[in-house]
Amino acid sequence: MPMAAAGSSEAAARPAAGPPLWLLAELTYRCPLHCVFCSNPVDYQRHREELDTRAWLDVLDQARALGAVQLGLSGGEPLLREDLEEIVAHAHRLGFYVNLITSGVGLTRARAQALKQAGLDHIQLSFQDSSRELNDFLSSSRTFDLKSRTAALIKELGYPMVLNCVMHRFNLPHVGRIIAMAEAMGADFLELANTQYYGWAWLNRDALMPTPEDLAEAEALVNHHRTRLAGRMKILWVSPDYADARPKACMNGWGSVFLLVAPDGTAQPCHSARSLPGLQLPRVQDTALREIWQDSPAFNRYRGEAWMSKTCRDCDERGRDFGGCRCQAWLLTGSAEATDPVCPKSPDRPRVDAVLARARAQATAPAQPLRFVPNAGRGGGLVWRSDENSRRLAGETD
Repeated sequence: MPMAAAGSSEAAARPAAGPPLWLLAELTYRCPLHCVFCSNPVDYQRHREELDTRAWLDVLDQARALGAVQLGLSGGEPLLREDLEEIVAHAHRLGFYVNLITSGVGLTRARAQALKQAGLDHIQLSFQDSSRELNDFLSSSRTFDLKSRTAALIKELGYPMVLNCVMHRFNLPHVGRIIAMAEAMGADFLELANTQYYGWAWLNRDALMPTPEDLAEAEALVNHHRTRLAGRMKILWVSPDYADARPKACMNGWGSVFLLVAPDGTAQPCHSARSLPGLQLPRVQDTALREIWQDSPAFNRYRGEAWMSKTCRDCDERGRDFGGCRCQAWLLTGSAEATDPVCPKSPDRPRVDAVLARARAQATAPAQPLRFVPNAGRGGGLVWRSDENSRRLAGETD
């Protein structure tokens, strides 16, 4: 009786879950690129199972019934799925706004036309830099020329086009050239997504992280071009981790509007939730999506404020930043319940300051070696053991 009463009280204290407005379907972890900031799990060799077509169509049915309206089709590289057109057509019939997030590899003219006929609404095409040399180096692939042709094809076929470039120490000095490239290609949107340090980006953090001063200089240049291009191309600047000194309202709050389904059917409230210790994530093969979203312990773990530290509960900003990022808190402090250490009020803020100080010191130091993602299609999955947090990410802690 006491246990039941306590459980009922805890459930009553949680806010009711609204609809998952945004569904991200990660169709596969397979990818022809091997980017050093890849968001794929570093231990993805343990997660090679993929939902079949029927299972994905069922996920779309359930998500739409829950109120989801925007669908992202991602990976890995979603074009490696031969059933992509069928998935797009089903999503279009259900009324989703459908966005394909792609490297462009495999987007032939015939396939681009078939996807448009199926109801694809727009395409987000990734670049790694504005030059062939760095684009191909950072992705460990020869794809710059292919991406350039794909951008022209996307524009020719009348798709709204978003170009995406993940920003870091190697390409931040080229931000003006990246904007010029997007302008020349006729992009409608350019997303300059500063590296978020999870997965492979975490393992390459020391090599990728720019100084706060370099970030501020780049953002000022972005704002100049944003004003110049107003009405022609919208430039989105995704705030960098650590340097902004404000916790990010990750996914607008845990289990608030965002639902991710991984290739193996694991449902997650954010991209990196799989890495959190002790979080039993449900699978769509075993549990109805409505139950996953509304009732599962994983999706309710960090909803509301009951889980928050006293630092967060006493803060007037808790309704804006929702306590910050749980995955970032865990990686930097070893506790997913800690106040996001990026916050100036966090007792762990010195950890972030130390990382930024190291970035400044390394700006003139010899280049750090980069660790590239191994090919998911060829096996052999490398697992790096360079420090405690790398071992945490790979699930190898005792």
